Amino acid sequence: MPPSDDQKRPAFIRSRTRTFDYTDGISDAGTRSVPVETAVNIVYAPVPFAVMMATPQDLEDFAVGFSFTEGMIDGVDDIRDIAVEEDERGLRLIVSLAADKLQRHLARARKIAGVTACGVCGIDDLASLPQVKRRFSGAALRADAIAAALGQLRKHQPLSVETSATHAAAWCASDGTIRAVREDVGRHNALDKLIGHLLRTKADPADGFVLITSRCSFEMVEKTAVFGASALVAISAPTSLAIERANAYGMTLVAIARADGAMVFGNAGEIISKVVTGEITR
Repeated sequence: MPPSDDQKRPAFIRSRTRTFDYTDGISDAGTRSVPVETAVNIVYAPVPFAVMMATPQDLEDFAVGFSFTEGMIDGVDDIRDIAVEEDERGLRLIVSLAADKLQRHLARARKIAGVTACGVCGIDDLASLPQVKRRFSGAALRADAIAAALGQLRKHQPLSVETSATHAAAWCASDGTIRAVREDVGRHNALDKLIGHLLRTKADPADGFVLITSRCSFEMVEKTAVFGASALVAISAPTSLAIERANAYGMTLVAIARADGAMVFGNAGEIISKVVTGEITR
């Protein structure tokens, strides 16, 4: 795959502002950093597949992770090449697939109308929702590892520090050491970028857990499970379908994770440090 040229594309810009409060009115003009949001057309050459609104960095990771979690590929070796083309309306992320995977894609003929909140919006009917095809035995997580990861996370989020407007997905070792982080304006994009990086670096899904800064919705559980990680920690709350899906996978789902504690949802694996295990009633 070609080396990344993401450094040519800024992840944030400075926007002119005028600050005001509700009592005293408008004060001095200034500027503020805001994240770049770009339309990224994912093309499985030669057929366009999806338009996602994303931050234009780590695009090769995004291509790999998205292709994997959407079922286009079974592994990195199924991608022959990745190219990025500029367009006045956005970017084209052109992914060249192995012949058999391209044929599989063409047979599916699925289209997605992409937005930053998109999860499974290209599915034609409810029967087409992804089916649970694996079951985890439940990961053993150390409470101090979750706390350690939360304590480190901020320093691994330069774009969030700059803009206060992006999500992050982190890969954490079993002791809570953060190994990799990806950021994006879209929470699912950040996770796809992280998964793409982990696939490209041949990370073992059994060696850690995923930490996300967003709410935990259905597709965040789904993407984590497709990658093969059996534990997901979210800073915000889970949705009902996320809990249901975690139960179906036997995934350890920890959410509302704060410095002083967290909540376990779903089929909890062993949380070492006085946390009761077992299925949580929804």
